[in-house]
Amino acid sequence: MFIIEDNYDSGLGKNDAEVNRAHQTDKTISRCIIITGMSGGGKSTALKVLEDIGFYAIDNIPPAILPQLIDMLDTHEAAINNGVAAVIDVRGGSLLKGFESVIRALKDKLSLVKVIFLDANDEVLIRRYETTRRRHPLGVDLPLSEMISKERAMVAPVRELADIVINTSHLSIHELKDAILKSVGIIDAEPSVIITSFGYKYGIPSDSDYVFDVRFLENPFYCPSLRDLTGMDRKVQEYLLGFSETVQFYNESLQFIKLVLPLYRKTGKPQVHITIGCTGGRHRSVAYAEWLAQHLSAEGERCIVRHRDVGKDKEKIGDVIAG
Repeated sequence: MFIIEDNYDSGLGKNDAEVNRAHQTDKTISRCIIITGMSGGGKSTALKVLEDIGFYAIDNIPPAILPQLIDMLDTHEAAINNGVAAVIDVRGGSLLKGFESVIRALKDKLSLVKVIFLDANDEVLIRRYETTRRRHPLGVDLPLSEMISKERAMVAPVRELADIVINTSHLSIHELKDAILKSVGIIDAEPSVIITSFGYKYGIPSDSDYVFDVRFLENPFYCPSLRDLTGMDRKVQEYLLGFSETVQFYNESLQFIKLVLPLYRKTGKPQVHITIGCTGGRHRSVAYAEWLAQHLSAEGERCIVRHRDVGKDKEKIGDVIAG
């Protein structure tokens, strides 16, 4: 049976905006992670891992341009709060020659600069290229094995400058993610569930992983005593829970969510975005989002609750005649 606890806490004050404010006292970029290494070593995957935890991500940038770009990003919120992650590799060609001087300049300017070199055994790199059928960045004029040898010679000086070398030959995507996070000082990126209520008349959030449509539930909008309230109000929640359909749908959808969350985690996805929609995003979807956050938080999940449209649907009772 579903019960509204007397000490119910929606967690609305504990969202990411509050966390960000703690970082915004620092008005400059403080850290830069440079990902380099062999083609096929996993650089794109590593960059995506850092991007997922908030780093401003840059792929395939010539080393000489990186300090200038960091200056340009000095007002970018993600870059300031989390840092910049950049991939530099043989696609930069002869421009790799300036790598050492750029690293020295960045270390003089920023509090944390780390160079992560991703490598893999030759046979593994060949197998990865054959599997993906991708073209090696050095071209097609030589056999793949010779291009890999040529690339090793080109990046050897860069490897010597690396703070961390990771051999990805036998790492799964999840193991590579863990290695990258540990290398930048994050032992375990805390996974989170983002729960967003919305109104269908304002559009479905484009970055939803799962969308639950609760428009079939009884609508408190048509009850004069509830209409100006929201789904965060106890009276609205009690009204909705008075219908067996609400309780049945909530309980069954909760079991589904609890099933898929650990499966998502196995893929290395740090966040899951669950969105709940009703017509205006004021009553039903808001109540469902509050219940879901309460239950998942009680089971140890870190929940971020957002009521995107709760303040948009503010028509007065006299504007509509309840049918």
